[in-house]
Amino acid sequence: MMENVYDVLTERGFIKQASHPEEIRDLLGKQSVTFYIGYDPTADSLHIGHYVQLMSMAHMQRFGHRPIVLLGAGTAMIADPSGKTELRRILSAEELDHNAACIKKQMERLLDFSQGKAVMRNNADWLRSLNFMDFMRDIAIHFSVNRMLTAECYRQRMEQGLTFFEMSYMLMQSYDFLMLNRMDDCILQMGGDDQWSNILAGADLIRRKERRPAYALTTSLLTTSNGQKMGKTEKGALWLDKNKTSVFDFYQYWRNVDDADVENCLSLLTFLPMEQIRDLCKVEGSKINEAKKVLAYTLTEQVHGTLEAEQAQAAAEALFGSGGDYSNMPKIELSSEDIESTGLRICDLLVMGKLCKSKSDARRMIESGAVFADDSKISDFAAVLDENKLKDGVILRKGKKSFVRVMAK
Repeated sequence: MMENVYDVLTERGFIKQASHPEEIRDLLGKQSVTFYIGYDPTADSLHIGHYVQLMSMAHMQRFGHRPIVLLGAGTAMIADPSGKTELRRILSAEELDHNAACIKKQMERLLDFSQGKAVMRNNADWLRSLNFMDFMRDIAIHFSVNRMLTAECYRQRMEQGLTFFEMSYMLMQSYDFLMLNRMDDCILQMGGDDQWSNILAGADLIRRKERRPAYALTTSLLTTSNGQKMGKTEKGALWLDKNKTSVFDFYQYWRNVDDADVENCLSLLTFLPMEQIRDLCKVEGSKINEAKKVLAYTLTEQVHGTLEAEQAQAAAEALFGSGGDYSNMPKIELSSEDIESTGLRICDLLVMGKLCKSKSDARRMIESGAVFADDSKISDFAAVLDENKLKDGVILRKGKKSFVRVMAK
């Protein structure tokens, strides 16, 4: 008997809510289902928070189902209120189109977009030309304001003030599902669990308008064992673009996850068999570090490729293991002008290397004993590096996890 992807997603911890669990499982076991997940291209890179949904699409495709990636260059012109406490900046059409092109390249590492496989659509194709009166009469008539206001995404904003502009987001996203249902016979929308109300509304709209089944399924958000969102670093979000988050920092983030989170991360973010994951994670104490190394390498390889993963691993071994290659560590190369302007003051180099946000932040770190140059603790805010050591490089470290190699050009 063939394995059902619904069971695979359940075992790995993906599935959070489903509109018709038994029907969905039955369909996924009997036929190829066209489904979609939407991504609003509000940045020119995806971050790790998007990755669970990407992985769920990849699992579905591997079992013969057809993914539609819907780039929301249309809906992104309206601020989705889900999980937000204030109205976000509205991007121009040109910015949104640029961002959409960038994130497609990242998705191609997991999804096969060749002929007849995954499809990419852009909801700007139908949303930007909508006639307001036609839309209100044809679509909005099916939405109850009273019912919408019970949705968590809207209730959170009621005290701060919820605009009609934002309330229309649910209508637009539902309309997307209807359009994909008509164009591509898409019958299932998936997404993060914070999108449950919007996804359910779309399935309901199809059932009302088209008189045919449509389904909603949400996946877990990437959280720690304490329920907090993962993927936040001192430098901000953990991006898939190495120009926003270096490969070394990406690798190190996963190498340093909490012991309690390793199994969940391996289950949701890699394709490793569950039997192997359980074997890796059944140990206690320092032995769990082997599972963290597997997580860091495997996920870095998926996102950035084998060479980048090997280099990040080598740089980490150089710092924390015996031997290894320092050359792949994040670094700043100082020109003669940089050397002159900074005077090689460690406080300035900490800011330049993005280990500290400001000189006052650098002062606090130095005074707390958290800053090291190679293996020497820095206790003087006015301390400077020895210029003669820049040829081989000096490793500045803040705490246990933040590093930069300082070199002369």
